[in-house]
Amino acid sequence: MTSARDPGFVARLRAGVAGEVRADESLARYTTYRIGGPCTVLLASGEDDVVSAVRLARADGVAIFPVGLGSNLLFPDEGLDALVIRIGKGLDRIESDGPVWRLGAGLPAPLAARKTAQAGWAGLHMMVGVPGSVGGGVYMNAGCHGGEWSAVVRSVDLVEATGDRRRATVDEIPFRYRHSGLADSIVVGVEVELKAEKHEELEAEVEKLFEWRQKGTPFNKPCCGSVFTNPIWPDGPPANGPKTAGQLIEAAGLKGTRAGGVEISPMHANYFVNTGGGTASDVRRLMELARETVMRRFGVRLIPEVKVIAPDGSILAPRDS
Repeated sequence: MTSARDPGFVARLRAGVAGEVRADESLARYTTYRIGGPCTVLLASGEDDVVSAVRLARADGVAIFPVGLGSNLLFPDEGLDALVIRIGKGLDRIESDGPVWRLGAGLPAPLAARKTAQAGWAGLHMMVGVPGSVGGGVYMNAGCHGGEWSAVVRSVDLVEATGDRRRATVDEIPFRYRHSGLADSIVVGVEVELKAEKHEELEAEVEKLFEWRQKGTPFNKPCCGSVFTNPIWPDGPPANGPKTAGQLIEAAGLKGTRAGGVEISPMHANYFVNTGGGTASDVRRLMELARETVMRRFGVRLIPEVKVIAPDGSILAPRDS
C-alpha cells in the first residue's frame, strides 16, 4: 500500500483537486483531542474534490480517512499513511423546505441544532452540545438527551470507496446505537425531517441543554467527547449503583487519574482530557485501566465510543485499542 505522504502521490493529488493539499501536516490540528502525528490532508472544496481524491487514492493504492471536526477520534502519535480528507467548508450547506432540511456533512452539528431550533423545528436541537460535524454524527449515529441522528434521517448522500456517488434512504441504512453501518463510505450530505414546535420553547430548551453541557462536562477542553458508550442492560439497568459509563468509572475511583498529559476528568469520568502534551499512548493506557478496573469491580465490559485509529487509517477493534 502506498503512503499518502509519498511526494509523487501528493503532487498528483494537488493536480487533480481544487482544494488545498497540505503535506506533513500535524493531525493534532484536525481533532478535538489535539493529538496525532504527521499526515497529508486535503481540505476538500466540495463534493467533486471528495470524488476525485477517492478515485485517485484508489488508483494509487492509498487508504483514505475522512474527518469532520475530529471529535470522536484518537489519531496515532506516529501519524497516518492514509489520506485525510477534511470535510468542512464547501460541504457545510444548510437548506430547508418546511420540515425537510438538507445539511452538508461539514456543517457543525451544534450550528445545525441552533439554526433548526431558531426556525421552529425540533429533532436536532438536542445536538447543541455535541462537538462534531453533521457527517460524523450521521456516520456514528451520534446522540444525546434521548435523541439520535437515525430518528430524523430521510436519506444520506455518500461517496463510495470506488468514488461513485450514491443516495441511501433511511431504510437502506442499518442504524443502531452509535453505528450506521456506512463503513467504507464518506457522508457528504444528509436530508432530515423535523417536527414543528414553537421556536421560543425550542430555543429555551437549546440554552438549557447547552448550559448542562457547560456545567457537567469539560467539552471546551481538548478531549474526544465520551470515551466509552453507555452499557446496554438486557434486563434493564440496576436499581441501585452506577449505570452509565461515566458513573462506572467514577465508582471505580478513577476520577482525576492521569497518564502522562491525559487525565480522567474530575468533572465527568467518561471524558479524558489532554491537559497539555498528551499522546495517544497516554489515552490508550487510561482506557485500558478503566476497562480493566470496571470489569474487575462491576463485571461490566466498557466498549470504546472513541475511534482509535491505526497508522494505516484502520479503526482498531476494542481488544486492540
